[in-house]
Amino acid sequence: MSQYTIEVGKPWDQSQKQQWLENQSVKRSYQKDVLEPLSSIKQHFTAHHYGALPYEPERYPLWALTTKNWQADAQTVLITGGVHGYETSGVLGALAFAKSHAREYESKFNFIIAPCISPWGYETINRWNPAADDPNRSFAGSGSTPESSQLIAFLRALEVSIDIHFDLHETTDTDNTEFRPAKAARDGVAYEAWQIPDGFYTVTDTSRNQLAFQQAIIDSVKQVTHIAPADEQGRLIGVPILSEGVIEYDKKSLGLCGGLTSGVYTTTTEVYPDSPKVDAENCTAAQVAAICGGLNFLLAK
Repeated sequence: MSQYTIEVGKPWDQSQKQQWLENQSVKRSYQKDVLEPLSSIKQHFTAHHYGALPYEPERYPLWALTTKNWQADAQTVLITGGVHGYETSGVLGALAFAKSHAREYESKFNFIIAPCISPWGYETINRWNPAADDPNRSFAGSGSTPESSQLIAFLRALEVSIDIHFDLHETTDTDNTEFRPAKAARDGVAYEAWQIPDGFYTVTDTSRNQLAFQQAIIDSVKQVTHIAPADEQGRLIGVPILSEGVIEYDKKSLGLCGGLTSGVYTTTTEVYPDSPKVDAENCTAAQVAAICGGLNFLLAK
């Protein structure tokens, strides 16, 4: 049951946001779970310390990896994880791909991998940052949160064209019990629960939906875990299905990380970690399978 009192028409003021922040606590370690594994992966890439979160800069340095032997004539792939810090398999999936699979593809693609964009959110298992802002609604223009603006600045400084983007996410039961009720309370709007899909799905971009690419991702993930079925209205999270396990958003207008680039191929993966059919290892494997499925499709083309 949600702890939030929703007063329609009365968004939170700064004192209420501060009260929310004071109720957050560190529950796991960015240092242990992300920075330490990165230290063993860095040797295979060029590592970039592209910034730090201003909340605690020493605690929350921001790192990205790029292909060491960059090829001017190869397509460039961006992999982002942990835009929503609480979505664990996005972070671990990006790290797992970098550690165990990137070298299989490095003769054909250049990689930019930012495994944990919101480390404060990772540690506190949170969708928002300390200002009660959603980093995954802040990627328009130069970015409106420290999480988005520093990544955008880093990518612009690289001066490369990004062709393919995998943005790794999860849909969890806490979307209904915690995060979406909190958003409704913060914004002073009515809250309606949505049906959480039991299984994996992807979100494509309205202006470049590339359904064959999305379906290749779905087919690859099927080998690892189950795909979310449509609900009784033929929808997932309230959005009409385009094809099996695929819905679309207008990502750029919403300021989503998945709309960050102008590349032809972009997908937001959504793993469901609360299903009784999966475990943490399976969820991470699904993220890796999604990336590999998309890359294999492009290689076959």
